[in-house]
Amino acid sequence: MNIKSKIRLTIYSLLIMSSLSCQEKKRSSDNSQKTISMNDDTITLKVLKKQLQEGAGKSIDEAGAELTKIPFEVEELEVSAETAKKILQSNGFKELSDSEFGNKIKNIFGRIVDSNSGNSFLYVNYFDKCDRNFVTYSNNSVDYEGGYIDKQRKLFTDFYYLPEILDYQKEYPKLNDIEFSKIIRKSSSQIDVEIPHWKDVIDLKEQRKVNIQRIIARNLYLFNDNKTYIIWLVTHDKNFIKLLVKNFGYDKEPKFNEMLINEYIQSKDKYKIGELIFAKNCNKELEIRNGILQSLADTYQRSSNPKDLFGLMEFCSKLLETDEYNNYSEKEKIKMVAYLANTYDYQFKKNHRHQDGWDPRWNILGAYFEDDSGSKIKWSQLKEEMQKNNYYNLSNLKEAMTYAEGFDSVGAPD
Repeated sequence: MNIKSKIRLTIYSLLIMSSLSCQEKKRSSDNSQKTISMNDDTITLKVLKKQLQEGAGKSIDEAGAELTKIPFEVEELEVSAETAKKILQSNGFKELSDSEFGNKIKNIFGRIVDSNSGNSFLYVNYFDKCDRNFVTYSNNSVDYEGGYIDKQRKLFTDFYYLPEILDYQKEYPKLNDIEFSKIIRKSSSQIDVEIPHWKDVIDLKEQRKVNIQRIIARNLYLFNDNKTYIIWLVTHDKNFIKLLVKNFGYDKEPKFNEMLINEYIQSKDKYKIGELIFAKNCNKELEIRNGILQSLADTYQRSSNPKDLFGLMEFCSKLLETDEYNNYSEKEKIKMVAYLANTYDYQFKKNHRHQDGWDPRWNILGAYFEDDSGSKIKWSQLKEEMQKNNYYNLSNLKEAMTYAEGFDSVGAPD
């Protein structure tokens, strides 16, 4: 074989190897991103049959008869999400583009959606926003509580067993015979425990109705900006809204903010409203929810009740005079005081100056300047840090600082 022939053979071999490699990569990518076809009823039947055979007992905790929790398979999550997609499509859900969906997820949950990743789902831990572990157990509000970002279908849903979101007896009547056989499982102490069938779950139809409405309301509000579902969410999905606002810092919806604010205002620990306004992000940096502060100011403007803002003053005292919030640095604490004063002091100076015997000195910076002995941060430090940061570009802060420094032993300036 001459040299030219050898070169041609080598090039031909490399081309074949390259082609095979590309095909293998394509197959690998297809497998990792595989989703269930809208018309693929076989997988739905397979999953439904499995869930009917296992029964409705996710776990039973009784003396001597604790059942091990059964993890669900990713295939079950796929079918659950596909069913959720059908529900949404039948209710006018408009699917977002990849970039629109990614931006929404980042703004709502603080997560990055990598469309090139082999994982079709991201798990959102409602208890810990920074946790990135993937969970395959249904929610029980104790060990597990979370939802799934579906990157392929571009929606968000909790995991549901099919009988919880599908009228399976009507849609798949051929499988109804499965529920006439006893289901027995061994407990941790090897006691036989009979598991109830899905058909015997009390109020299953009502639970299903709520689950379906929850899927619709969450997705149409979060991704389609459909405001008609706000009242339903505040009324029927309170726990999720609380987690969304407090744990994930979603402060874009005034009605959600007001729901939580009212709970803190009525609480005996009003100061804890500060934990709604300030938090640490997953990089351990200070996060400030301006939307909460604005909603709190709006609430006060409507009520004109000073008590609506007292929690801010109380939180400031806890922040500066106790060790309760030592997870924040000194500079972070000063910035927090600045945001509190920008709201609290301005509102009181504007609305309660010499009104009904109210002493206008009793605001955050006024009381602080008059006697800061209880604080671990002195007035000079506070003032210097705020000036150095251009008063954090807060519109009312410089005026509030000047007003506070005008106090004397007799009273506030006119």
